[in-house]
Amino acid sequence: MVKQAASPEVSEQQPIKLPRTSESDKLKRIRHTTSHVMAMAVQKLFPKAQVTIGPWTETGFYYDFDVPEPFTDKDLKAIKKEMIKIIKKKYPVVLEEVSPEEAKKRITELKEPYKLEILEGLEPPITLYHLGDQWWDLCAGPHVETTGDLHPKAFDIESVAGAYWRGDETKAQLQRIYGTAWETPEQLAEYKRRKEEALKRDHRKLGKELGLFIFSDPVGPGLPLWTPKGTIIRSTLEDFLKQEQLKRGYLPVTTPHIGRVDLFKISGHWQNYKEDMFPMMAENEEAKTSEMGFVLKPMNCPFHIQIYKSELRSYRDLPMRLAEFGTVYRYEQSGELGGLTRVRGFTVDDSHLFVTPDQLDDEFINVVDLILSVFRSLQLKNFKARLSFRDPNSDKYIGSNEAWEKAQNAIRRAVQTLEMDYFEAEGEAAFYGPKLDFIFRDALEREWQLGTVQVDYNLPERFELEYVGEEGNRERPVMIHRAPFGSLERLIGILIEEYAGDFPLWLAPIQVRLLPVSDVQLDYVKNVARKMQSLGIRAEADTSGERLGKMIRNGEKQKIPVMAVVGAKEIEENALSIRTRASGELGTMAVDEVIEKLSDAITNHSNF
Repeated sequence: MVKQAASPEVSEQQPIKLPRTSESDKLKRIRHTTSHVMAMAVQKLFPKAQVTIGPWTETGFYYDFDVPEPFTDKDLKAIKKEMIKIIKKKYPVVLEEVSPEEAKKRITELKEPYKLEILEGLEPPITLYHLGDQWWDLCAGPHVETTGDLHPKAFDIESVAGAYWRGDETKAQLQRIYGTAWETPEQLAEYKRRKEEALKRDHRKLGKELGLFIFSDPVGPGLPLWTPKGTIIRSTLEDFLKQEQLKRGYLPVTTPHIGRVDLFKISGHWQNYKEDMFPMMAENEEAKTSEMGFVLKPMNCPFHIQIYKSELRSYRDLPMRLAEFGTVYRYEQSGELGGLTRVRGFTVDDSHLFVTPDQLDDEFINVVDLILSVFRSLQLKNFKARLSFRDPNSDKYIGSNEAWEKAQNAIRRAVQTLEMDYFEAEGEAAFYGPKLDFIFRDALEREWQLGTVQVDYNLPERFELEYVGEEGNRERPVMIHRAPFGSLERLIGILIEEYAGDFPLWLAPIQVRLLPVSDVQLDYVKNVARKMQSLGIRAEADTSGERLGKMIRNGEKQKIPVMAVVGAKEIEENALSIRTRASGELGTMAVDEVIEKLSDAITNHSNF
């Protein structure tokens, strides 16, 4: 049976798909070539500009330049105009293979020191890509066949920013020009629409408007301060997960914010993670030289290990599930900080499970079930599972090949048992063990890593953890590291943008606002608000004295889920006139009925 096409009158316009570069070989070629076109345009307009690197990104490309003066907006417009000229000339993109000696000779003639440095790290044969006979660069490709394969109305120059060469603050500061390129002008238009929507949803903007958090220069960058409203959201999320964990046999613990360097030498963090940690605190120069000081903790796991190790455990004690909301510290570079999604101090909903090898599979599956339950409550549905494994060609990982294989196979078995959609990613593992990461795609189709679960045979070995087995022998437990939220700060930043600041009822800082038509109803709304508050509902009376219309608009701006209007009729009937953000006007309801419906909705994480 052949289906008839829908008539134009009833057909719905299909949403425009915007694939990531990693998902499209065609886009990879387009973006890589467009970055070369941009570099050629820059050097044509600014002959003193020296090029460095110009890779693709998931939504476009960038190129770093060393120039005497920073680029201006006027410069960017001129560069785009020149790029269009280059595209329209349809220069062939030609691959040439040369020896390292020949490449060095040509680069020296061009007086391009950055290219010489890049060349030192390349293995022969060296590949060059030419745009006609006008311009060339070191590159591995891939590229389109001619510049004419690029659509002149399907790319844009977006912005310029400072960037250090090789990401090193001690080296030259370069000018990084960001751009985007697509197959069609329609894709570009959709990309720009999403960027505008992202600006509206920006958690830094909404966080300020809704009064959730601030950053303070005297405190320092990357260290958010939470206001009362923001703290309510944090506390609500924490209380929710703590209750879920208690139901599943987790034991709460609390650990300090600092520890001896020696602790992190045993774990391997000091040797493998030192550049991301805050500097050591030492009592004197001798202690500093001997590395006998303290550091702010970058991870909670070594502390939980000490609690486990404080007494000899039996197989009957396992699994042991230790959990805390532990604040950790990472010395992120200032240029990498970004609102709540990249900070220097953040709280992790951390837990470490100590299990026998026979318990590993079941416990791992139970952890995944908890994470999926959390996502359902947060209304996060669009996610996939990434199996983050080690790169066998890298030497950054600790532990034996056998331990890594066992850990990776355990994760693979779990996702296959759960029949989850997943993909494997080499090189994304932690240095001590593989992970199952949950990659969430938000309303604007941006990807974020949220929950994570890790299997670890290495730290139990390094810390010599033991338990007494059934036969009385000393056995080695396996560790599971897990964090359903991941960073609480990053999660809240993502949720603000996903909800556009319109939090579901159970998470909203203010769940109900009562609006008196006049001062005559003020005592009534205060009494109702107090009654709701006594039952755990976050309610407040609007005592501003504004006109009703203004009070409603203010409530809408603050995205309060439920507003209750009170006039003479409502007082007479002991009722409230309800309007909600989810369903609009609901009419008049008795106060007790409203309270019952609110309590049920909050408990069940649903709308009123």
